[in-house]
Amino acid sequence: MRPYSCGLDAAADVIGGKWKPRILWALHDGPLRFGELRRQVDGVTEKMLIQQLRELESREVVHREVFHQVPPKVEYSLTALGQSLIAALIPLDNWGSAHLAELESTR
Repeated sequence: MRPYSCGLDAAADVIGGKWKPRILWALHDGPLRFGELRRQVDGVTEKMLIQQLRELESREVVHREVFHQVPPKVEYSLTALGQSLIAALIPLDNWGSAHLAELESTR
């Protein structure tokens, strides 16, 4: 694997794709169970959500906590690294919100 060429290259590698930024955004208010997360990330399939969560977990951006109880409970939350990534996504959200109509018209 080649080294990153710049910080943007590294960030894009972590959050690249359609679903990862939306998953991270859904988690920015606090931990969510899988079903709650799936409802918040409209349109994602179960298979894709599992895959994306595993990738984010392997990059130590998302934490998966298993509660040993009946029925089993699993929660996903942001790590400190994930929280710092949210701080970087907030300006992007603000930019998108400010230009929403313009971006919709060119879609």
